[in-house]
Amino acid sequence: MGAKLRILGIETSCDETAAAVVSRHDDGTGRIEADVVLSQLDEHSAYGGVVPEIAARAHVDALDSLIEEALTRAGTRLSEIDAIAATAGPGLIGGLLVGLMTGKAIARATGKPLYAINHLEGHALTARLTDNLRFPYLMLLVSGGHTQLVLVRGVGSYERWGTTIDDALGEAFDKTAKLLGLPYPGGPEVERAAATGDEERFAFPRPLVGEARLDFSFSGLKTAVRQAAESIAPVSDQDIADICASFQRAISRTLDDRIGRGLLRFLTEFPQTDGLPALVVAGGVAANKALRRTLQALCDRHGFRFVAPPHHLCTDNAVMIAWAGLERMALGMPADPLDVQPRSRWPLDADAQALLSYGKRGAKA
Repeated sequence: MGAKLRILGIETSCDETAAAVVSRHDDGTGRIEADVVLSQLDEHSAYGGVVPEIAARAHVDALDSLIEEALTRAGTRLSEIDAIAATAGPGLIGGLLVGLMTGKAIARATGKPLYAINHLEGHALTARLTDNLRFPYLMLLVSGGHTQLVLVRGVGSYERWGTTIDDALGEAFDKTAKLLGLPYPGGPEVERAAATGDEERFAFPRPLVGEARLDFSFSGLKTAVRQAAESIAPVSDQDIADICASFQRAISRTLDDRIGRGLLRFLTEFPQTDGLPALVVAGGVAANKALRRTLQALCDRHGFRFVAPPHHLCTDNAVMIAWAGLERMALGMPADPLDVQPRSRWPLDADAQALLSYGKRGAKA
């Protein structure tokens, strides 16, 4: 396989503390040597969402021991690591400070190079580790803070084709669950309830369906869910199941239209690719089985390969951060200076204009 690079990855952008050791051979293949993630779900569930101050303190308490555990599982030492990769944004600024400062300290103490990684780039490149994808390809990022359709041209080269103008998809799932009295996190609970529901009972709107633009909107759908629940209050368990099933169906139909138009655009701009063109899905919402079925069927119709990395690599993890650092290192991209600062907002496509509408993390980028 030839020479091997090995990187320690650190991820603390939201409510998971994670460390990983990942290696890359000069033929481009990679190997996960250790992957350690500590969820903070129990700390935040009582509040119905992530509390930034609690998240930051939890990162401080756990990160050092997680790094030590990752190195132990990989059977290596810091002296045998070639570089450090730490998430520098986007995310909650307190958590980003914890992880990036830890990465800086290790880099300074060991003399190893530091790569300050865009969390979204980690998602964008994971499929190259798991499925050995070649550029270009499309990525649908669906999480609590982001809903974007991105053209991945190469390492460091991204073009945003569509984004949400209000709520992110994961945010819409969480708010719908909270409205219906379901536990946090809402996405899995909505999916579970939908499994026994009648998806045709409520005719919820499908925002932006039919429009040429590739953007998304979920705020109106969320409002329709609230109005439906209020109109039949008090809701029974079956009512909740029917609302969840109808909500999930509206999301599936919306994605079918939005992403379908994106696939057609890709085929127009890249009529010849080496093998099947690919659509990659990433982010926590990518675990939803109904949405995966929708995207798989869509790709089948348009002759695309559908790539969904394993669930634990779709949600926040340090493997993707390490791999993004390895991709940059393999191309000879320079490491970052130790005075690099974290960024709570950091769009993949720096040239894309921020949209006017707002979600829980401010103006959409």
